[in-house]
Amino acid sequence: MKRIISIVWLLLTLTAIYAENNPYRSDVMWVAVPNHADWTYTTGEEAIVEVQVYKYGIPRDGVVNYSIGGDLLDSDHQGMITLKEGRATINMGTSQEPGFRDLRLEIELDNQRYKHHVKVGFSPEKIQPWTQEPADFMSYWRKAMKEAQQYPLKYTKEYVPEMSDGTTDSWLIHLELNKAGQSLYGYLLMPKDAEKGSCPVVLTPPGAGVKTIKEVTSRPYFQENGMIRFVTEIHGLDPRMPESYFEEMRRAFESKDHGYLRSGLNDPDRYYMRHVYLGLVRCIDLLCSLPEWDGRNVITLGGSQGGALALVAAALDHRVNLCVANHPALSDMGAGSAGLTSGYPHFRFEEYNTATLRTMSYYDVVNFARHIRCETYMTWGYNDNTCSPTTSYAVWNTLRCRKTSLITPINEHWTSDATNRAQMEWVKRRLADEDNPNDNN
Repeated sequence: MKRIISIVWLLLTLTAIYAENNPYRSDVMWVAVPNHADWTYTTGEEAIVEVQVYKYGIPRDGVVNYSIGGDLLDSDHQGMITLKEGRATINMGTSQEPGFRDLRLEIELDNQRYKHHVKVGFSPEKIQPWTQEPADFMSYWRKAMKEAQQYPLKYTKEYVPEMSDGTTDSWLIHLELNKAGQSLYGYLLMPKDAEKGSCPVVLTPPGAGVKTIKEVTSRPYFQENGMIRFVTEIHGLDPRMPESYFEEMRRAFESKDHGYLRSGLNDPDRYYMRHVYLGLVRCIDLLCSLPEWDGRNVITLGGSQGGALALVAAALDHRVNLCVANHPALSDMGAGSAGLTSGYPHFRFEEYNTATLRTMSYYDVVNFARHIRCETYMTWGYNDNTCSPTTSYAVWNTLRCRKTSLITPINEHWTSDATNRAQMEWVKRRLADEDNPNDNN
């Protein structure tokens, strides 16, 4: 049975949580309040938004210029309103198709310009992906995994005392992926004095970018609750390198024209993310080889690119029995070719052709979502301009497994510490639930 828990954060009072979005530590604070408390309408309904502007907490009058358009699409309507005692209302109109409309706001106060935006959804539960699944999608990946498994499990393991403490033992892992020499690094975080056969394992792949491994020590509650966590990067770059080295590599390889998510896009067998997707299974091989693994529970967890990879791993490897994904990237990537909202990395129109669209279809998260069997927890916000709510809903509506959602409309491309902790608590409850079979074989 599918369970959907939708929790919304409402803009009802002027508290610090709103200031953090508008933006954090700015003298000017925007408050935009849709007349539906959950920011969600049915197609054909009009959305009315009250706009409030404050400077130093004091209401300010002025002229707000606004435009309205589809999610991550060009504006199709412009206008202006005059604030009175810091307030005015805007009729955003409606949408006849399931999707999102974005109200973009700008005001000049004291010779400075300030911007804000708010998105509302129209029957988002009916959003369907533009991307179609290739007929040989799973057979393609089964063949690729079979070939990858011919390479033996090889890795080095180095104890990291500076990341170890009274609750956690930490090791730096360098994991070989294939005979071509591709590899990845990760920090293995294990509960102190973990007993044989006692620990669930959690794979945490990274967000997008060429960077060192982040969030290594930021979520100790996994280890404190008896779980082994493997936090990885995907490029085979030693995380101990100086930040200046990573900055040089970003300048060389992460420009708009040369990003790794565009490398090899003309051929699914040569696309950069092929070894990354297959490497997820190899990471799970490593985790399941640990004597401390409980022999039953494998969890994947991540956000953005990491959320995409958490879902991909759950689809490819049925040892995964719980998946947590925040605002997944790499979702409905080809939709931009039809003038629709596309997922990160937001390919430019000139990058779409028969070959690139074919490759995208083999790597698109919406196609993996159809094959996930394990229970899945997803979180996303409406105001996200990196991984849009349109593409998050495209994934969510495609999932056929038991699933839970946390929808936080005001959120842009982030989750709070409280949300992150709550995800661990959800995992902990599901592992303890006797009604949860925790078996996907």
